[in-house]
Amino acid sequence: MEQQHPLYSVDREIVDGLLAKDLPNDTDIIELSRLILRYEGFPGAYDLQDDMKKILELWGISNQTLNERSRAIWEAGYKPGDQFDVTVGSGFDANEGNID
Repeated sequence: MEQQHPLYSVDREIVDGLLAKDLPNDTDIIELSRLILRYEGFPGAYDLQDDMKKILELWGISNQTLNERSRAIWEAGYKPGDQFDVTVGSGFDANEGNID
């Protein structure tokens, strides 16, 4: 009997986004790697599991290569959210000419 994973809907959105990527960035590699581990041996969410295999094919990498790249990214000091340049506030006071 197929089980429903409690994080299926969140993970479905992530997998759909990864399917649209031609060239994965570090976060994409990490995301796919963790999702494959999450669903490994899970008796359900077979559509997600199939799509994750498709992503590996689209990116031209094996599961082993994915794990190696993921490990290297973490060992290089990756922290979730590192790739984003987040400015707090409106940015008005940070623009040249707006500083008193």
